[in-house]
Amino acid sequence: MTPLPALHNRLDRIRNALPSPGVAVCGALLWAAAMGASALVNLLLDDWETPAKIRFVSLLYAAGGALAFPVGLFLARLVSLGRHWQVALAAAFVCLLAATIGFTGGLFALQYRSYYAQWHEPALTIAWSIQFVYTMATAFYQFIVLGIRLYFPLGFIALALASIWFARQQR
Repeated sequence: MTPLPALHNRLDRIRNALPSPGVAVCGALLWAAAMGASALVNLLLDDWETPAKIRFVSLLYAAGGALAFPVGLFLARLVSLGRHWQVALAAAFVCLLAATIGFTGGLFALQYRSYYAQWHEPALTIAWSIQFVYTMATAFYQFIVLGIRLYFPLGFIALALASIWFARQQR
């Protein structure tokens, strides 16, 4: 059983790690714009598909970035609370990177799964569950292999700048 003071310390740590709503919203909007712009520039330079598909993929990356920023910021603050600025820099880099890839990959997987749903078994059956898990895993793998390239170089420049901003804020 956890002693009561230890529980209060954990709750205080979590409370202190929560970003303010203004920082979370502004950061999410900026991060969404940066991730969407990174995908858009790469797709335009590759002369990729149709304008409608370019818009859709860019919006998918922007939505993933918007969802990822508050979570990544919270995790970075939780990991680096009370530590040196080097830890804050590394925590921001890793947490924002993982959250952005995770959320964007998850959105991609949901869209991928919605396309293949027409060939799946009825919902909530054992076969459907297996198909759901494998389709989502395949989609996420495909995003990791093919989708991460859309973050180069603009997304990683934005990641470095956001990590530096975060480390400076933690001092």
